[in-house]
Amino acid sequence: MSEYKTILVDKKEGVTTITFNRPQVKNAMSPQLHLDMVDALTEIEYDDETRVLVLTGAGESFCAGQDLKEYFYDIDDNPKARHRAREASKEWRSYKLRLLPKPTIAAVNGWCFGGAFSIVAGCDIAIAADEAVFGLSEVNFGKFPGGMVTKDVNDLFHPRDALFYIFTGRKFDGKQAAAMKFVNYSVPRAKLMDEVYGLADELKTKHPEVLRIAKEAYKYGRQFDYEEAYAFATAKTRELDFVAGKTWKKGFTQFKKHEMKPGLGTYKWEKE
Repeated sequence: MSEYKTILVDKKEGVTTITFNRPQVKNAMSPQLHLDMVDALTEIEYDDETRVLVLTGAGESFCAGQDLKEYFYDIDDNPKARHRAREASKEWRSYKLRLLPKPTIAAVNGWCFGGAFSIVAGCDIAIAADEAVFGLSEVNFGKFPGGMVTKDVNDLFHPRDALFYIFTGRKFDGKQAAAMKFVNYSVPRAKLMDEVYGLADELKTKHPEVLRIAKEAYKYGRQFDYEEAYAFATAKTRELDFVAGKTWKKGFTQFKKHEMKPGLGTYKWEKE
C-alpha cells in the first residue's frame, strides 16, 4: 500500500483501516486528502486481502468537513485546481466509497461536521462514540450543505431533523445521531474501536461475494421501481450462483444436517 500525505492506511488480518491524519485541523478535507483517498480506495477495491474497510480519524476528531482555507479560499481563483479538488472530492465519497465492493464501517470517534456527513453516509455501517460531536455548520459562515451533503442528509434524516440542523447549525452528539439513525448506534469512546473491529471480524466470517452482491442489490435497487428491482435482484442471484458456485447449497446442506442454524451463525463456506 502506498504512503500518503494526509491519511494513514493499516492492514491487519483482512481489515484495512484508513485514518484521516490532519489532527491539527480536526482532519478537515484538503484537496490533497481527496486525491489521497481516490488513490487509496482504488487500491483497496482490487485488494483481495481487504475484506472490510474501516474509516476513522486521528486525535479527537473524525473529520471536520472541507478545509475552509485550503479547499475553498486558497483555490477560489484557480479554476483548474478548484475543478480537480471538486472532482476528487466527489469521486471518492459518492462513488468509490459508496459503491466499494466490500463492507465499510465509519468509526466516528469525534468531531464530524459538514462534508464529513457524506463520509458517514457513504459507509455501509456507522458506529459513533457517545461523545462524538456532529454539526451542519455551513449556515454559520454563509453557505449551505453543498455537494452531496444535502442529498445525503435528505436520504438519511427525518425531514424535521434535517431542516432543523441545516437551518440552525446546532451540534448534536453520538447518542442523538443514533436516535436519529444517522449512525447505527453509539458506544462510549473508550470502547469504540473494540466495537468496530469486533463487527469487522463478524463480517469477515461471511462469504465476500455474497456481501458484495447483497450490497449491489440494495444500493442499486433503491433507484428502481418494483418490477425493475425484482428483475435486478434475479439477475444478481444468477451472477452470485455463477461467481460463487451456488455456495448457498453448502449452507442448505449444513442446515439439513443440523450443523448450522442460519439465525444463530454462519455456514462454513470456505474450502476445507
